[in-house]
Amino acid sequence: MDVQAGAPLRYQSPAGRWVLLATVLGSSLAFIDATVVNIALPAIGHDLGADAAGLQWTVNGYALSLASLILLGGSLSDRFGRKRVFLAGIAWFATASLLCGLAPTVELLVTARVLQGIGGALLTPGALAILEASFAPEDRAKAIGAWSGLGGIGGALGPFLGGWLVEVGDWRYIFLINVPVAALVLWVAARHVPESRNPSAARAFDATGLVTGAAGLGGLTYGFTAWPAGGPGDPVVLISLAVGVAGMVAFVVAERRSAHPMLPLEIFRSAAFSGANLVTFLVYAANGGVFFLVVVNLQVVAGFTPMASGVALLPVTVLMLLLSARAGALGQRIGPRIPMTAGPIVCAAALAWLSMVGADASYGTDVLPPVILFGLGLALLVAPLTATALGSLDDSYAGLASGVNNAVARAASLLAVAILPLAAGLGAGGLTDPGTLQPVYRTAMLLCAGLMTGGGVLAWFLIPNRLTAHTPAESFCDPCSPPMVRRG
Repeated sequence: MDVQAGAPLRYQSPAGRWVLLATVLGSSLAFIDATVVNIALPAIGHDLGADAAGLQWTVNGYALSLASLILLGGSLSDRFGRKRVFLAGIAWFATASLLCGLAPTVELLVTARVLQGIGGALLTPGALAILEASFAPEDRAKAIGAWSGLGGIGGALGPFLGGWLVEVGDWRYIFLINVPVAALVLWVAARHVPESRNPSAARAFDATGLVTGAAGLGGLTYGFTAWPAGGPGDPVVLISLAVGVAGMVAFVVAERRSAHPMLPLEIFRSAAFSGANLVTFLVYAANGGVFFLVVVNLQVVAGFTPMASGVALLPVTVLMLLLSARAGALGQRIGPRIPMTAGPIVCAAALAWLSMVGADASYGTDVLPPVILFGLGLALLVAPLTATALGSLDDSYAGLASGVNNAVARAASLLAVAILPLAAGLGAGGLTDPGTLQPVYRTAMLLCAGLMTGGGVLAWFLIPNRLTAHTPAESFCDPCSPPMVRRG
């Protein structure tokens, strides 16, 4: 059933809470599987005999398809209905998760992870677009902040549950548990989420943009992942990087010439939108490196159990839960520039501190303090950043704005996982060798601190104090019926 659309939802209303619950649970599936698999990497490597490249592609296979197709997911949600595409993504994600849990080899696991990323690309932009289109303008920052914070519940439970399942059960359960959660999301969303779309969106399919964008990201990622083993002169590395660069150039040319582009380049004329996405790229590249390497370092170098390493970053998600809605309201009250500048600088200090975690690390004195500081910085940053990225464009482009911002974030994380170990000096070594990993981890954390610092500096110069008000979105019960303009 479709919920009848009318007046915009209020943050404290029962209907608003149901919509928030559905979007939080749905997007949490995609967020958790982007990080919780890191806890299981040593177990996967031992069980399936995977080398460092295989383990990286267990992470990158998911991130690659997610980043490559998330623009398409946002565009489809604007065109054919945000609720409809969101539900399709949830169902797809659940099916792919089942395949991940049953994979007998690392090659089939990577394939299933690619399929899982496609589902994530459909559901992730839809979740934020539903919030942007459903809530009253004065409540959107609170709703997005609450979405960021409540997503921390899934983020908090995910590593804890994932570590526990790996330690006492089997790494496969971290994928199989997605199936009943997805069933719950489908039930809640079908009953309580209103449908909305952009009636003026073109119906044509931008196949050229899709292929060139995916080729660009895929080529760059594969080339950087293969570099440590093959070296910079390896033909596979050179060809992959050349395909990646050519694909990205072709994508920009195709979108500029297309009558119905998947990514209309004119949206980047908004200085706030462009600035928010540049900041997103830097800070999420840092996040990708942190959440990939910290849990591995704690297990391999510091000797933590999978469960202990899984809950080590729990304070980050708890702080996000407690503070993100307040940070969203703060950004709406004083403007996004100050929190988007201060947040990354605080994170940078935390990562410089976290880089010192080594073989004799104690959680209480060496890990917990910088993790708390990192969580405070992220809580200050994320909600204003997301609200700025979505609020910089007209509401009719909610799906596209969400898709672009998510694509930038996922591409940044994807490239960070591929490039950071290489830039930090991994060479041909493995991620499961303590002597090799420790110096690589230290250098990578300092590089991530530099990325965070750059994000804070860019935010100060590129993000305005106030965003311009835009036209309300058009929403309606049935995508085939005439639109009903919402009056706020």
